[in-house]
Amino acid sequence: MIYIQLFCEFFRIGLFALGGGLATVPFLEQLIDKYGWITSADLLDLIAIAESTPGPIGVNAATYVGFNVAGIPGSITTVLGLVTPSIIIIIIVAHFFEKFKKQKMVQDCFYGIRPVVAGLIGAAGFNVAKMAIVDLKTILVCGAFLVIMSKWKKHPILYIALGAGVGIILGL
Repeated sequence: MIYIQLFCEFFRIGLFALGGGLATVPFLEQLIDKYGWITSADLLDLIAIAESTPGPIGVNAATYVGFNVAGIPGSITTVLGLVTPSIIIIIIVAHFFEKFKKQKMVQDCFYGIRPVVAGLIGAAGFNVAKMAIVDLKTILVCGAFLVIMSKWKKHPILYIALGAGVGIILGL
């Protein structure tokens, strides 16, 4: 039964989390409330791990949750659930895209989806910030990293490593 739940929930996430891995965060937050498969603290760790390991963030997150709930079979189940909608949609879109891509309605759909995806990612970022920024130290660290990252475009792993170092030094 747990494998069916895992597959169905991650199928839903894969179907509706448009815009990349961070768009999965609001859906993962729902899983915390609905099933308790992970905690809010786990979600923060999951995001840090998923961002710093190779591969798509969504797949890494699905692997983490699946393993946390049901070991390796759970990881396989969640990843299959997550990627199945994309595979189906890509096959369908590839079949029809060349024929319809220049139509105004299709272009309008893609144009309309963009701000929604930005909103999903922004809401996820806001919710993660609410959990991670808890005192003056974390406010200052967040502000410093926002300034640094806006001025110097470096690989995210560098910032994650620096953040880990700052966390150790400051005892966050």
